[in-house]
Amino acid sequence: MSKVTTGATMSLDGFIAGPEEGGFDLLFQWYGNGDAEIPSASPDVPPIRISAASAELVKPEWENTGALVVGRYLYDMTNAWGGRHPMDVTTVVLTHTRPDDRPEDDENFVFVTGGIEAAVAKAKELAGDRNVVVNGGQMARQSLEAGLLDEVGVELVPVVLGGGKTLFGELGVTPVQFEGPTAVVEGTGVTHLRYRVKK
Repeated sequence: MSKVTTGATMSLDGFIAGPEEGGFDLLFQWYGNGDAEIPSASPDVPPIRISAASAELVKPEWENTGALVVGRYLYDMTNAWGGRHPMDVTTVVLTHTRPDDRPEDDENFVFVTGGIEAAVAKAKELAGDRNVVVNGGQMARQSLEAGLLDEVGVELVPVVLGGGKTLFGELGVTPVQFEGPTAVVEGTGVTHLRYRVKK
């Protein structure tokens, strides 16, 4: 059965982005510190090269992903990944207004204006029996608040950023409990943790 998951690379002090949208060079060092290559479908994002232990967990997760949900902020910040998300699946973008340069949906991007429930429903439709990944702190928060999330992944890296954005931001429903960790994998420069949302 397909799941709705989210996750992020996180500093030891709990931030997925540093002050003023910085710190990504430190957070994502583990994307280039190994010998196991995972290809990228984006013309703007090179393949990642991670440790064998990380790849053993991450590669099947990517292969089991059928669609993504992102917010307009991430879509714009990444310049739409050059036209295709690195994971090579259709990306559902939750937005108030669709971009002028994308009048129609296609196999790369689908735009939804009806809220997080509509975005996740569309992604599930596109994903079929594969999983849906919700990407970005705002989308993660909205999905958790709406009771749509099944699992959360944390890629914990040995850096302290001292401030910035957290995964779930100003969460409106607390406390939220999780089961697990269901997986703990020690990669090079990163510890992968997986949790189930307690429902």
